[in-house]
Amino acid sequence: MIPEPDELLAGAHTVRLPLATRFRGVTEREALLLHGPNGWAEFSPFLEYDDAEAAAWLAAAIEAGWGEPPAARRDRIPVNATLPTVPVDRIREVLERFGAVRTVKVKVADAAEGLDADVARVREVRRLLGPEARIRVDANGAWNVDQAERAAHALAPFDLEYLEQPCASVGELAELRGRLHDWQLPIAADESVRKADDPLAVARAGAADLLVVKVQPLGGVARALRIVAEAGLPAVVSSALDTSVGLAMGARLAAALPELDFDCGLGTAALLTADVTREPLTPADGAIPVRPVEPDAALLRAHAAPPDRATWWHARLRRAHALLPGSAPPRVE
Repeated sequence: MIPEPDELLAGAHTVRLPLATRFRGVTEREALLLHGPNGWAEFSPFLEYDDAEAAAWLAAAIEAGWGEPPAARRDRIPVNATLPTVPVDRIREVLERFGAVRTVKVKVADAAEGLDADVARVREVRRLLGPEARIRVDANGAWNVDQAERAAHALAPFDLEYLEQPCASVGELAELRGRLHDWQLPIAADESVRKADDPLAVARAGAADLLVVKVQPLGGVARALRIVAEAGLPAVVSSALDTSVGLAMGARLAAALPELDFDCGLGTAALLTADVTREPLTPADGAIPVRPVEPDAALLRAHAAPPDRATWWHARLRRAHALLPGSAPPRVE
């Protein structure tokens, strides 16, 4: 039985955390933290997502706080640094927040910039980290096939690990993968998994070499594990700019995967200048531990969102809850 909204919201905290640099167009991250019988959970769909999409994020939170965690195969998750579209002269500063990591994901294809700016950022990351570092780029589906192919050519000198969601549609990814077949440059699918009605379509189409999976958008660890198993492709676990509570949920997924061949995008607590716990899941020696996160009461108070934002998040949870399979109809107030 799915817990009712009143149970989910009992002891809930809405927080607003500052970021070290603008990311996804924001400088603060809001989240609703829930406390269930099996620990803390996070509900933090991005503000622009509709209720239907937010329902999957709520299912993940319910699983984390009210369900049983899967068996862990590892207790430490190697992570990458994530580099937003910052000026070149800020790259060292941002990367230093992540400590000694061997892999960097560089955000590219910002609508306000061009390919030259992407090349400059990737070049600087390669210069700073040296030839042994692994560099992947993430376009969030912003390129068409021709643009993606041009970008692949321009970025080829920097020995990329893979291209993440270079194009928006499965058909475009398949065409691009065909064009780059002889390049040995893998294509990773992110939005084609987490925002798709059929998250396996990209694998069936042969349009990707690996999947990027995120616990909250996919509705929880169990569903993400099923998707990876059915797709039959390697997986990278990533985050959605979560608090350390949400990152712990991602770490559980990464710990449960049978194979973990790639560093995971679970180091993004380094992009926050504050968190909800005294022991945040920031990278240390290129990894984060697999463990529960216990928010600190003083930090929850210090970073509490304004009352109107708490009201907004509570109402959003109730609307998302009404869309979950097996939920009771919402109360008429």
